[in-house]
Amino acid sequence: MALLVLALLIVVILVGLGLLGLQMMARFDEVDRQLAGLSARAEESMELSMQAIDRAGDAEAFARSAVESRERAQAETADARGDAALARGEAEDARQEADSARRSAARAEAEARRIRREAEADLNRLQEALGQIADTRRTALGVVMSLGSEYLKFEFDKADLKPADRELLSRVAGILLSSREYTISVNGHTDDVGSAEYNQNLSERRAQAVRDYLEEAGLSPGILSVTGHGKERPLVTGTSDEARAKNRRVELGIVNTKIRYGREVR
Repeated sequence: MALLVLALLIVVILVGLGLLGLQMMARFDEVDRQLAGLSARAEESMELSMQAIDRAGDAEAFARSAVESRERAQAETADARGDAALARGEAEDARQEADSARRSAARAEAEARRIRREAEADLNRLQEALGQIADTRRTALGVVMSLGSEYLKFEFDKADLKPADRELLSRVAGILLSSREYTISVNGHTDDVGSAEYNQNLSERRAQAVRDYLEEAGLSPGILSVTGHGKERPLVTGTSDEARAKNRRVELGIVNTKIRYGREVR
C-alpha cells in the first residue's frame, strides 16, 4: 500500500513536472516570439532612423545649397547695382560731354559767323578799292580783278611789263599789302588768234610776269600762284576787235581764306 501511494505520488510529481515543463516551454516560446518581434521592430526602427538621418542630411545639403544660392544672388544683385551705377555715371558723363560739345559747336558756329561777316566786310572794302583801278567782280570766295589790254599794254608776242603796267600793278600791290588773309591766283588769258599751243605759252608768260612783279612789290610768294589758260576761257564771245581786246587779259583771283576755311588762317 505504501508502495502504491509512493508510486502514485511519484506519478503525480512526474505529471506535475511534465505539465510545468510544458508550461515553461510555452513561456519560452512566447518569450522567443516576443524577442523576435522586438528584434524586427528594432530593425524597423533602425531602418527608419537611417532614413530619417539620410533625409536630415539631404535637408542640410539643400539648406546649404539654398544659403549658397541666396549668397550668390545677393552678390550678383550687388554687382548688378554696381554695374547700373557705373552705367548711370557713364551716361551722365556722356551727357555732359554732349552738352559741352554742343556748346563748343555753338561757340564755333558763332565765331565762324563773326569771321565771315568780317571777311565779307573786308571783301567789300577791297573790291571798292580795287574797283577804282580796274574792272572787278565778286565771287563766292573773293574778288576777281580783270586787267585787260586797256590796262596791261603787252606788245605783240611779248610778256614784258611796261612802266605804265608796273605803275598800275604797284597800286594793286599797295592795296593788297594792306589786306590780310588772302591768296592770289594770277591767271593769264588770250584771244582766239593763233594756235592753242601758242596762246597757252603766251598766257603763262604774261601771268608769270605779273606774278613776279607783285612779289617784287612786297607780296608774299606763298600766297601767289600762276595759271595760264590760253584761249580756252574767253570773257566775252565774238571775234571783233573789242571782244578780242577784252579776252586778252590777266585776272587776279583774290580769295579770302576766312571765308574758304571758316576761320582765321595764320
